[in-house]
Amino acid sequence: MMSMVVSAAGAPALLTRPSRSILPTFRAVGARRVAARAATLDNYTGVVFQQPFEEAKAELAIVDNTNAAVASLARVDFHPACEAAINEQINIEYTVSYVYHALWAYFDRDNVALPGLAAYFKAGSDEEREHAELLMKYQNSRGGRVVLGPLSVPDLDLSSSDKGDALYAMELALSLEKLNFQKLRQLHSVADEKGDASMADFVEGDLLAEQVEAVKKVSEYVSQLRRVGKGLGVYQFDKQLAAEVAAAAGQA
Repeated sequence: MMSMVVSAAGAPALLTRPSRSILPTFRAVGARRVAARAATLDNYTGVVFQQPFEEAKAELAIVDNTNAAVASLARVDFHPACEAAINEQINIEYTVSYVYHALWAYFDRDNVALPGLAAYFKAGSDEEREHAELLMKYQNSRGGRVVLGPLSVPDLDLSSSDKGDALYAMELALSLEKLNFQKLRQLHSVADEKGDASMADFVEGDLLAEQVEAVKKVSEYVSQLRRVGKGLGVYQFDKQLAAEVAAAAGQA
């Protein structure tokens, strides 16, 4: 069958449609393409992988063979050393929280009666527990398993210290904050060593920066308590600390 069109020169030209005789050729080419596509079907799920997604086949095999009842499907490039280091840091955060809780109970006693210090250590205990829970949440998000360890019972005898209970407690807090900073640095080193950029970024952004500020603040409190001595100076310091804790709680 033919149809007529007008050429650029104005003369009629004939436009022919494809002959029915070449249609089988088109069908053969299409069949070969379908066969080639079918040859790439994955053996596990039937998903078709083509470049550049060929590398995903290895992960698909891992997912297909993962028993979700005993292992995480979300786990990817998460080294066991990173998982263990996070669990260790969780224990450290809970230990510091435990000590701060004991200090809160001490300063809240009627024969000690320093409500500012009591409120400060109560807030500190809550904050350290929040850090532990933040680490637990990250552990779960990476497909790790949270393993909690035993906590040491705080053995505190603040009343027998010659420097006074307030200064002794704040110096203890400073030593714990510094220790926590060092442990976070070690956690960051493990992430760097294993090439885990996500974990390194998490430790830097969510934990280390805040810890630097905590060390500086507690250092200032130690300096102030050393300056005021015992007695009335501690009473005035406690009133100021109570106001700071209340202001921080109001901003939260």
